[in-house]
Amino acid sequence: MKVESRIFEILTVFCFVCAIVYGILSGEEVGIVALTLTGGLTLIVGTYFRFVARRLEERPEDNPEAEVSDGAGDLGFFSPGSYWPIAVAGGTALTGFGIALWQWWLIVLAGVALIIAICGLVFEYHAGPSAH
Repeated sequence: MKVESRIFEILTVFCFVCAIVYGILSGEEVGIVALTLTGGLTLIVGTYFRFVARRLEERPEDNPEAEVSDGAGDLGFFSPGSYWPIAVAGGTALTGFGIALWQWWLIVLAGVALIIAICGLVFEYHAGPSAH
């Protein structure tokens, strides 16, 4: 996570420097605010990654002398053929469409469909409590 936090810290400095230069050269308030808020958001993400990096063990990506084989191994379980992500994307798009048109019935209907799709995605491989 140290690499990721470093990237966001560099982006933070870049955005704040751009905001200062933009403010001096143009004097437009909207661009200054947009660049400053973008810098603030990258600062939040970079700070979060820095705190998480302290709690995790060092990854091969964080070690400059690591070999490619150090990152080998099991990375976790990934579903080979799930249709639930498509349902989540569809529910999200339909909810956004309902909000854009401000149709409350469509927002409610799409919100219910989105909740069902998220539950299906989360509990797809849930086997229930094991009997001992």
